Amino acid sequence: MEPNNATSMHSHCVDITMEVHQVVPPPYKSTLQKFKARLKETFFPDDPLRQFQGQSLNRKLILGAQYVFPILQWGPNYTLKLFKSDFVSGLTIASLAIPQGISYAKLANLPPIVGLYSSFVPPLVYAVLGSSRDLAVGPVSIASLVMGSMLRQEVSPTLDPLLFLQLAFTSTFFAGIFQASLGILRLGFIIDFLSKAILIGFMAGAAIIVSLQQLKSLLGITHFTNQMGLIPVMSSVFHNIHEWSWQTILMGICFLVLLLLARQVSIRKPKLFWVSAGAPLVSVIISTLLVFAIKGQKHGISVIGKLQQGINPPSLNMLRFHGTYLGLVMKTGLITGILSLTEGIAVGRTFAALRNYKVDGNKEMIAIGFMNVVGSSTSCYVTTGAFSRSAVNNNAGAKTAVSNIVMSVTVMVTLLFLMPLFQYTPNVVLGAIIVTAVIGLIDIPAAIHIWRIDKFDFIVMLVAFFGVIFISVQLGLAIAVGLSTFKILLQITRPKTVMLGKIPGTDIYRNLDQYKEAERIPGFLILSIEAPINFANITYLNERTLRWIEEEDNIKEHSNLRYIILEMSAVSAIDTSGISFFRELKSTLEKKGVELVLVNPLGEVIEKLKKADEDNDFIRTDNLFLTVGEAVASLSSTMKSQSSTMTEGAQTIVAHY
Repeated sequence: MEPNNATSMHSHCVDITMEVHQVVPPPYKSTLQKFKARLKETFFPDDPLRQFQGQSLNRKLILGAQYVFPILQWGPNYTLKLFKSDFVSGLTIASLAIPQGISYAKLANLPPIVGLYSSFVPPLVYAVLGSSRDLAVGPVSIASLVMGSMLRQEVSPTLDPLLFLQLAFTSTFFAGIFQASLGILRLGFIIDFLSKAILIGFMAGAAIIVSLQQLKSLLGITHFTNQMGLIPVMSSVFHNIHEWSWQTILMGICFLVLLLLARQVSIRKPKLFWVSAGAPLVSVIISTLLVFAIKGQKHGISVIGKLQQGINPPSLNMLRFHGTYLGLVMKTGLITGILSLTEGIAVGRTFAALRNYKVDGNKEMIAIGFMNVVGSSTSCYVTTGAFSRSAVNNNAGAKTAVSNIVMSVTVMVTLLFLMPLFQYTPNVVLGAIIVTAVIGLIDIPAAIHIWRIDKFDFIVMLVAFFGVIFISVQLGLAIAVGLSTFKILLQITRPKTVMLGKIPGTDIYRNLDQYKEAERIPGFLILSIEAPINFANITYLNERTLRWIEEEDNIKEHSNLRYIILEMSAVSAIDTSGISFFRELKSTLEKKGVELVLVNPLGEVIEKLKKADEDNDFIRTDNLFLTVGEAVASLSSTMKSQSSTMTEGAQTIVAHY
């Protein structure tokens, strides 16, 4: 950009020469070219097709297969050394997955065996399609809780267990379809509406609700409420004191303390990760042997009972795509799909960052989606990558997704040969395992961090937390999302505008409130608009700008206002309503004898403004500048010249008389 003229700025009795540069529109692009560029940035920001450029047909086919099936990328280079690490980590997470699978299935009001089914088939699918080396796949507490609570609102798992199971499988199918569709259509940004503040509040509230639900098992209560809220649960607990079993309570306390101690050991000494990883399975084995030895059923200790032996039976014929419950399963699938997808991708990205490799979010959506679609037809319910199992997998030294295959094979062996051993496993131990697992979802340091940084986000977090506890899981989440969306709408409709002043000794202009040393320039009102200008905010911008002018006029020493300069570096876009805002503002200012000046309008903005100014009377070249410093320098020179001309004219008139 070449300088077109030079001017002198008269400020504080010092003349400063400054080059003034032209503001030029961007190179011409057709509407189709603009549309393609916008489409690419919206749906393909990672440019996945760049790897195919300049490649032969055979190479393109190989790259395409590797893109769809990541296992083909690392599989050919897989070694025995890698397998040793994956074998150890696979066995380690299997020891955690087996008791957790049984426990989470009960949390979802499903038969315990379904939890083991869900730890067998989905990990195999993920190993082929997933891009994370550390993600350990299986049932998770949050999705289990949400699915169980939503389906139980309309169908009783005890009165009609077959229908409940059919609805669970169908919900899983819809969750998988939704997840895979997001990945295929490149719509992953939708899950970004679940902000970190929402997730922290939601997961903490859900952890408390999940823990309260385990009071049924930990206290040995037979008649327990079907509601999830804090008040109904506590009311049910104290209304059924006569059902409390001291034997169950004693066993629950002992194993809960054991599991919590094991968790603390692994937190304080990460090298002892195997302590917390193996503690659930050890607790199941010890409690099962203890109940069998003392015949615990006779002492009021409830047990799982006989479990079906064998691998997953097909369940395609159990999917229900018709009838009165179609809306319920679609809604349940949507909510559990979003929650499980958010958790899985967040966990995958966390460990990828720790180990310095990249996880493709869209691939993960497709992998988790197909995993649930396949799972729904093989007697599985919603699964994803769980943080607890993935952390154990990472600490155990997993190198690839083969650790998921090892875990799956271990679960298969359990399903084929070891199921009779779980017949006497007490429900109280499963409750203790769940409580220990979900305690980690309560992240108090993160909540304190949010309070320090953003009070509004902290309020959103509290809304999610208390909404889940006192209203319901899905409504609490929905209210928090609505509040976050309201915040975004506020930012759009009430964009930030600030007044700029000159930093002494420089040509830099900054916010007067932020930089106390910044000084106002007489005759100028310099404003910065820090958002796109569109139909949603033009009314506010117009009113706010006029209010700036009124406030400026009320300041006596700056009442001789000549120019309003709008610094537009942060205005990334403008629509037709935004253009009308400038027309109306210019017309209003002309009536007040004030000129409108624009500084650094970006490519799309200046292009649209030029197109709208067909008569060349709206956006004049002498009212467009590249920087605020250049604008002030040029316009100050103009003001000085006009002042000199007026003075000479007055002197001539006086001399004439």
